[in-house]
Amino acid sequence: MKFPRVFVIAEAGVNHNGDLEMAKRLIAAGAEAGADAVKFQTFRAAEIASPQAAPAEYQIRNRGTPAPSQLDLLGPLELGRGAHFQLANYAKEKEILFLSSPFDTKSADLLEEVSVPLFKLGSGEITNVPLLRHVARKGKPVILSTGMATLDEVQYAVDIMRAEGNADLVLMHCVTEYPAPAAEVNLRAIETMAAAFGLPVGYSDHTEGNQIAWAATALGACCIEKHFTLSRALAGPDHAASAEPGEFKALVSGIRSIELALGDGIKRPAACELANRRLVRRSVFAATEIPAGSVLTAALLACQRPGTGIPSERLDDLVGRQATRTFRAGEMLDWGGLSGDGHAHT
Repeated sequence: MKFPRVFVIAEAGVNHNGDLEMAKRLIAAGAEAGADAVKFQTFRAAEIASPQAAPAEYQIRNRGTPAPSQLDLLGPLELGRGAHFQLANYAKEKEILFLSSPFDTKSADLLEEVSVPLFKLGSGEITNVPLLRHVARKGKPVILSTGMATLDEVQYAVDIMRAEGNADLVLMHCVTEYPAPAAEVNLRAIETMAAAFGLPVGYSDHTEGNQIAWAATALGACCIEKHFTLSRALAGPDHAASAEPGEFKALVSGIRSIELALGDGIKRPAACELANRRLVRRSVFAATEIPAGSVLTAALLACQRPGTGIPSERLDDLVGRQATRTFRAGEMLDWGGLSGDGHAHT
């Protein structure tokens, strides 16, 4: 999978709080912020978690009210079948891609019915072999987050999907903590995975602020994903570690500037430099008066601005030539006033 530019995903996730109208507002806000896609999460709570699964510490900390189990936490955050079609249609109106991460096979089937252009699998599913196989068989591109995984575990997941005939993969480096501490982000893993698997690699950002995501862009991340909310003050497991609309808009703006600044890697003068190059580079001038017939020595020559005459790097080529006319002190030399082949001694 190749993106024409850095692909930016506004990860709405479950920040709709189970409210369809809030989900639509997230789509509209994501489109306004300049994201390429807005992504939700599609699941059936009973398929994800048993009643014995305790909430993660960050879910308890960020939710605003306690939940005795993951099942209790996730149940109210499910989006129904009809909601998915409504949201996909609304996203089309807003000219932004609708995506969602499936957490079970039936949810993946629903997203296929909704005609998502690709599948995005969260970090927790990298060892969920049945889901990896099921999604891979659908033949659509897959973005796979790799939070909490070792390189060997990533290799295992990639091998499973390739064995099902799906090699159209993008890996996402990720640190699954909310917020993730910058000191533990290890952005160089982006380069490590790109070299190890020969696949495009992006970055799913859970840090505070935009700096780390911008750094990932500069390192070559092909895709940037970040949690997105209407307000961090809302109660829910992910709001507190999400970017608000203004922050997300700044994130996208920074990414677009960085990808432009990265260029093509060919070292050459930029178009905007060409006029300045003539002004600030140097030409060869007469350091003192040079009478006609004089043989040029280095002591008779000086290199000064502007760079519109004989370039200063040709100074050695002038030594040993003969002046065919007189040059005044401070006058720019020209080839027409010189004869001979010159030689490179001083």
